[in-house]
Amino acid sequence: MIDFTEEQLERYSRHIILKDIGIEGQMKIMESKVLIIGAGGLGSPIGLYLAAAGVGTIGIVDADVVDLSNLQRQIIHFTKDVDVPKVDSAAEKMRAINPDVQVKTYQKFVNADNILGIIEGYDFVIDGTDNFAAKFLINDACVMAKIPYSHGGILRFTGQTMTIIPGETACYRCVFKEAPPANSVPTCSSAGVLGAIAGMLGTMQAAETLKYLTGAGKLLTNRLLTFDASDMEFRNIKLKHQDNCPVCGSDPVITELVDGELPICDLKPKA
Repeated sequence: MIDFTEEQLERYSRHIILKDIGIEGQMKIMESKVLIIGAGGLGSPIGLYLAAAGVGTIGIVDADVVDLSNLQRQIIHFTKDVDVPKVDSAAEKMRAINPDVQVKTYQKFVNADNILGIIEGYDFVIDGTDNFAAKFLINDACVMAKIPYSHGGILRFTGQTMTIIPGETACYRCVFKEAPPANSVPTCSSAGVLGAIAGMLGTMQAAETLKYLTGAGKLLTNRLLTFDASDMEFRNIKLKHQDNCPVCGSDPVITELVDGELPICDLKPKA
């Protein structure tokens, strides 16, 4: 049970007066632990909104440093942060917007060897990565660890997202069986992305996270939400859990985590 201070009651008043959240929902938010994988275009608005909402513990994972080209869409980073580790830059802004929250930083890439240890203990995971190898790895790890998570992806003018509850709903591999061959599909760094698209998709993922934590509304499960901002069209595609899914089906063939091949443009020089 959390004893709210007067300052907290004022800070979270717009949540507290919401019929579907209220004081109990805000308490759940403040007692929750959420992990954001990726401190870039998607992780930026997600981190800011979850910190503003008062999520008790927020973990953020990213191995990169801030680059000048990031600033067109990665709004949690400022010009002064160029060459600063993204997790440190993000944590600074999240703590500044809300000193109530505890921010844990992991300056590393997730891989088959470390991801289960990183996601352990979190109530919800958010995929803010920009390559298929990481997305399939996050899906498989969350399914194996039975941790709910939000998938998100953007490119050019488009975005897509879905929420996965392992053991209950379709997972990412139920929809996309395996990653396409490396470099067969462009990434944001090679094809570009409208900066505001990251904000649109990231705020949707933040909203799904808060809905999951509080039990408010209807989650984006067994549905893939896609949008094309060039003509501002949105689609909801109905999905089904696939019994023959290689990771969450009745007879899974993926029982160990394996690192996928990264696109050449995503490979980082070795120290």
